[in-house]
Amino acid sequence: MAKEFSRKQRVASQIQKELATLIQQELKDPRLGMVTVSAVEIASDLRNAKVYVTVFAHTCPAEEVVQILNSAAGFLRHALAKRIDLRVSPVLFFVHDVSVERGATLNALINDAIASQRKPTEK
Repeated sequence: MAKEFSRKQRVASQIQKELATLIQQELKDPRLGMVTVSAVEIASDLRNAKVYVTVFAHTCPAEEVVQILNSAAGFLRHALAKRIDLRVSPVLFFVHDVSVERGATLNALINDAIASQRKPTEK
């Protein structure tokens, strides 16, 4: 029997989908560039949501993108309340997700280690 997802996980998934659409289509700030909502953690009472974002097109630093999104959090919360039927719309807190950058760094380190091991044996 498959394990059912909790309501908290379903709501977080729906918030992630809707915020990704809202950020791409409704926010008109040219400094944002390419922003992806990578994950949403929501409190057990569904009143607060921590939204992890990844910045790909670096038109401005990631910290500035997070500040822009946090300043637009009220607008996004209001638009999200129109799209998702919840008793209370969660307060949104945006955080820069560094997992993609960390993964790229680890991948480069692994590739360097493999390359350094191959060089002495190839001679």
